Amino acid sequence: MGGTKRRPYGSTAKTRQMVLAALGVVKVATAEQIQQLMCPGTASAQTVRNGCLDLGRDGLVESLGSASRTNAAGNLVSEKLRPAREMGGTARGAARAGAKHAVKVTDTITAFLQTPPEPTRPVPRKRPQPATTAPTSAPAGDGTSAAPAAVPERPQGLGQISSWATEVVLPVSGTLTTPGKNSPRADAVLTAPEAGLPVMFVEVDNGTENPVVLSSKAARYREFFRRTVKQPAPSPNPYARLAEKPVPMWETLYGPLGREGYPPLAIVFTKQVGPTAMNNRINSVMRLTKAHWAGQYCEFATSYGSDERDGYTDYTDAVPILITTLDRLREHGPQSPVWFRFGHSTWQTLTDALDNPDDGRAFTRRQRQRHQLRKQQREQEEQHRERERQEARERWAAHEAAAEAARDPDPVCQECHGPLESSPFEYDPREEDAPPADGAHCAGCRIQLAEPTGRFGRVIRRLVNGDERYPRR
Repeated sequence: MGGTKRRPYGSTAKTRQMVLAALGVVKVATAEQIQQLMCPGTASAQTVRNGCLDLGRDGLVESLGSASRTNAAGNLVSEKLRPAREMGGTARGAARAGAKHAVKVTDTITAFLQTPPEPTRPVPRKRPQPATTAPTSAPAGDGTSAAPAAVPERPQGLGQISSWATEVVLPVSGTLTTPGKNSPRADAVLTAPEAGLPVMFVEVDNGTENPVVLSSKAARYREFFRRTVKQPAPSPNPYARLAEKPVPMWETLYGPLGREGYPPLAIVFTKQVGPTAMNNRINSVMRLTKAHWAGQYCEFATSYGSDERDGYTDYTDAVPILITTLDRLREHGPQSPVWFRFGHSTWQTLTDALDNPDDGRAFTRRQRQRHQLRKQQREQEEQHRERERQEARERWAAHEAAAEAARDPDPVCQECHGPLESSPFEYDPREEDAPPADGAHCAGCRIQLAEPTGRFGRVIRRLVNGDERYPRR
């Protein structure tokens, strides 16, 4: 498919749309970078170059300056930098100067996105294409249709090209259009709420700034995060508006995080250095920024009157600072354990790195566990005391039973088989009229035995005492 009078380089509308979408975010990029960013499955970057050249005829894209890179063969090649013309003098000036930092920002966004490569089939051309690049460029096609080339798999990415913005002003004072002095300018901002990341600010470090300058950016970010504004009130009542609580300015721009603290700040180191030099740089930045990411430790007694102490770290005014390298991002993707958060002890996934395992939630869980443990201990102690009381009752009952069994039985009357003697606590008036105790009969039986036994005696007994066989009338 050859070019037309308006599109002499034969680019398609889809290609031009991808070029504009990429340059609308990254501002400055090479054709190779746009290919990796938007359509890594294409055979070469010539398709993107043709799209840039056709857009240049419409005054939408410029070709200014150049950037050097090492190709797959290990050779150093130079590529044209193309800024979007409507981005103004900043992008054009960066392109003329080589845009080393902007190129690394584009590489970083590409490593975040990890755009899945889709296999494509070269488009057959009706006539040869005009020469648009140096001889080192790959050919656009020989006019024949070849089988789609196999494309390598990429790790899982994060966000879309529309999720990104670059060179974002964060005013510590003033407005977004006229920010105050010392307002930070984020290299890139990622908003991916669909991935559980409402916002993340990204700083790309090429190794050209010393650790002190790099660390000072954390202080400016924290100052911006601390800034509050009055949220517009839906109610027309002026008193209701005065009663409203100020909200962080960043929250009005990007929405709440759904967790404690400020949005994360990710630092991506792009310069390839040895492990010792990289560790020294990371440790220097971590030490210099500790006041901004460490949070405040709060300690308490675990219970009233207890000497045991425990606490948590309050991250309300802390900036989560995460670091990684461009090589790690390219090889493993942003969803892998390529992140080291200052204050943590190991490389982690993004989700784990953003978590605060020692915050108030962890302290509350430990307190709940301690309360539950103390409750169980009290219940066990009460059960132990109840067992001791039951054992004491059983021992006393056994002792009483043994003592009862060891005592001699109380003597009984041989006549009526009742108690031989009355209770010492009760007065028995029969004892006064009864004959002396004989050790064999109770007082009542002694009285009866002492009375006359003949017929005359029975009559007397019936008349005086009332005999059961001869009741009184």
